[in-house]
Amino acid sequence: MNEKNAGGVRQRSVEVVVPVYNEAHVLAGSVGRLHAYLEEAFPFPFRITVADNASTDTTWQVALELAERLPHVHAVHLDRKGRGRALKYVWSRSTSDVVAYMDVDLSTGLEGFLPLVAPLLSGHSDLAIGSRLHRQADVVRGAKREFVSRSYNLLLKLGLAARFSDAQCGFKAVRTEVFRALAPRIEDNAWFFDTELLVLAQRNGLRIHEVPVDWVDDPDSRVDIVRTAGDDLKGMGRMLRATLARRVRVSGVPRRAHRSWVPDDRTAAPSSPTTASLPQGLKDMEYAS
Repeated sequence: MNEKNAGGVRQRSVEVVVPVYNEAHVLAGSVGRLHAYLEEAFPFPFRITVADNASTDTTWQVALELAERLPHVHAVHLDRKGRGRALKYVWSRSTSDVVAYMDVDLSTGLEGFLPLVAPLLSGHSDLAIGSRLHRQADVVRGAKREFVSRSYNLLLKLGLAARFSDAQCGFKAVRTEVFRALAPRIEDNAWFFDTELLVLAQRNGLRIHEVPVDWVDDPDSRVDIVRTAGDDLKGMGRMLRATLARRVRVSGVPRRAHRSWVPDDRTAAPSSPTTASLPQGLKDMEYAS
């Protein structure tokens, strides 16, 4: 997917993952809209990967049809649920310079995608997150979800000294080589995956860029708020123990000044990791493109 411009210089590329579970009713419309927007407005080579998290409806069939019909769309099927599991699987194998994800409901305005990934493509930052809690964000959602979100992020600041404002917004990106370095330390395969990635990045001195987003709550959200909150609190406890035991430092994390990040045509695309190097439980997956 990495392409060269008219001068023969390899262009930076982005792979955006859309994790889905039983979303057959909205998948075609959302991915079609995303594909059209990126083709028209995004100035870098891109790839969209639909990651089906063990759906029991016709989501996988819809994903295959999209992959056959749209030139930049691919699909991967996982036999086990978990947004974090899907992102680990696709991001670890990506040959793009930057990997990202967004929720299938496209609650976040697509106009924020280029501001999200641009600091990573330029080498300015290592991770980027959309923030619904930024003072310049424009958010429409119910009081309950607003309270839960603000309370959770406050707990992260108090308990883990988090310096990022919104851990759970489904609109994130990371330099691929940085993710590969951090991935073996990320234990969660579900909703806490985002927080764990961000805490690890902060503890290792990586730069996290925040983008205020326009965000409209999806009334059809499948998130179990109570269960997710409980799992997040358990994850926070585990991360706190790891921090106190100094188990959050990762050796060999690529820095922004690393020479492999210089954009010229001698830069080789990252090789895909071997199956043995991937986190446990990410084997025997089915790919389609």
